[in-house]
Amino acid sequence: MCRIVLFQRLSILDELKMSDNQKDKLVGTWKLVSASSKSASGEQNEPPYGSNPAGLLTYTEDGRVSAMISYDGRKLLSGGAKLPALLEEQAEAFRTFLAYGGRYKVNGDKVIHSIEISSIQNYVNRELARTLKFEGDDIILITPPMMVNGKMQTIELVWRRIQANA
Repeated sequence: MCRIVLFQRLSILDELKMSDNQKDKLVGTWKLVSASSKSASGEQNEPPYGSNPAGLLTYTEDGRVSAMISYDGRKLLSGGAKLPALLEEQAEAFRTFLAYGGRYKVNGDKVIHSIEISSIQNYVNRELARTLKFEGDDIILITPPMMVNGKMQTIELVWRRIQANA
């Protein structure tokens, strides 16, 4: 019985070390390389943010996260637009940009973002869990299946580390 308890404690300690190691590897700023989505059957869907989105993702040593994604093909605001055209432009600008910030933690192969502020108010006070994979200078974050544009799908985001002084 003592061996079982000791083994369980070592297993938990190993898991914590692995999570700390993954957290250390996450710290920094990442640039979005690609975003793709798949249906529950594995069928490739339209890219969730257009064919060439831009994004930045930052993880800090003290457990903070901020994320921004700008859809491909965003339009400039006209500046001189009158109602209702101004409202349409603002709605389009809102629909094509996602930003949030909060805290994060690593748990096994998952990174969990605890949202404190977001361009989508529904995310505030929620946890967004992502499967986390490391590949060289890239991280891959995969959402659990979720409803997007009326279809159940997973989204895979590939982020590349921005080197210091770049």
